[in-house]
Amino acid sequence: MTQVVTRFAPSPTGHLHIGGARTAIFCWLLARHSGGRFHLRIEDTDLLRSKQEYTDSILASMRWLGLDWDGELTYQTQRADVYNRYVDKLLETGHAYWCSCTPEEVEAMREEARQNGLKPRYNGRCRERNLGPGEGHCVRLKAPVAGKVVFDDLVKGKIAVDVTELDDMVIRRADGMPTYNMAVVVDDYEMGITHVVRGDDHVSNTPRQILIYEALGLPVPRFGHVPMILGPDRQKLSKRHGARAVIEYQQDGLLPQALVNYLVRLGWSHGNQELFTKEELIEYFDGTNLNPAAAAFDPAKLEWCNAHFMRELPLPELAALVAPFVEEAGLGALPQEKLEPLCVMFRERANNLKALGEAFRPLVVPVAELSYVEKDTAKHFTDAGKAHLQALSAVFAACEPFTAEALEAALNAYVADNGLKFKEVAPPLRTALMGFMGGSHLNEIMAFLGKQETLARLQRAMG
Repeated sequence: MTQVVTRFAPSPTGHLHIGGARTAIFCWLLARHSGGRFHLRIEDTDLLRSKQEYTDSILASMRWLGLDWDGELTYQTQRADVYNRYVDKLLETGHAYWCSCTPEEVEAMREEARQNGLKPRYNGRCRERNLGPGEGHCVRLKAPVAGKVVFDDLVKGKIAVDVTELDDMVIRRADGMPTYNMAVVVDDYEMGITHVVRGDDHVSNTPRQILIYEALGLPVPRFGHVPMILGPDRQKLSKRHGARAVIEYQQDGLLPQALVNYLVRLGWSHGNQELFTKEELIEYFDGTNLNPAAAAFDPAKLEWCNAHFMRELPLPELAALVAPFVEEAGLGALPQEKLEPLCVMFRERANNLKALGEAFRPLVVPVAELSYVEKDTAKHFTDAGKAHLQALSAVFAACEPFTAEALEAALNAYVADNGLKFKEVAPPLRTALMGFMGGSHLNEIMAFLGKQETLARLQRAMG
């Protein structure tokens, strides 16, 4: 198997969002599938919008997702001299030239082309003028005048672009800084990148980059352009669709393995399988079966996926993960021996760690702070309901040991001995213990609360 080398190259102008995260996951999996390398490059040449806090956030999100990278982290702003060496080489070999045209002059050329029904482009005025460096001079690539740029896209198949669609692009600006396309080619070559997987908003850059590779006499990597993720309404994904930064999903209590699994399935498939371990993803993801059609983001399916992975977690691990969310909910720092039984009772009833931590509230707050749902108390704290609570208080007070098994036997005996139906007794008891008609098995709830707290809650409910 040929060793694959991929890269992910975010710009630190914001947090890592799910579109970028999906691209990073695809690149990481493709490299890991072949035992290859995955590099991370920070494209921070937009000095006005790039911020260190965003770089830190991107790195933290990558680590949280489990996307480890090989080698040193690369920053483009630290490599201007490297890029310029390659620009100088293109000038020396006649594949590039100096241009003195001002932005206004170039715009006038484009406007003239538009007026004549042609593609707006630079007209090559300085191409054969043999200019040298000077104030306001940029460097342009001397593109071929005829032919096509053809490449076999991993996702979209064969793509061919006529070179007449492309002009002599700027590869070094008048301020001496190389342009994006130039820097990317140099970086990808020096990193040994064999496969470039990125969003399809970059499709238009690819023919230009291939021309630079060819002018430099460098091997051209394989390209794959994945479609954007759309909202459920097939419109561009936005906050209103539930699309947020990776860090926000982390703060909302999603598991990284769930987000990875869900994002991989947005645009890739392996038969009809929906849920994968990380080992399975590495085994199956070989760069094929990438869908050229845009996938729609479904927050409900992401929650379903997360709920599955939450229920698969070993109990001690789930308890450790939910602990900070319990504290965040203002419920204090609960010990592991309390968190684990709470997780057992509520893990089937919550789809994320934040909701799971909040679900513990009725069993963690003292009796005086337990809040009741009014419609449930009105329905179940009737005279008959309170009479059952009064009788059950005596039953549970006498229950020894105060365990789930003993409590279940005591409750069943009370129902049977009094010729009752369980549905006559359970609702007032559940509402007294939880404050609403929800929660786990009644015997588990009482065993967790302990005798004193259980009896106090029944007492309060009886008013």
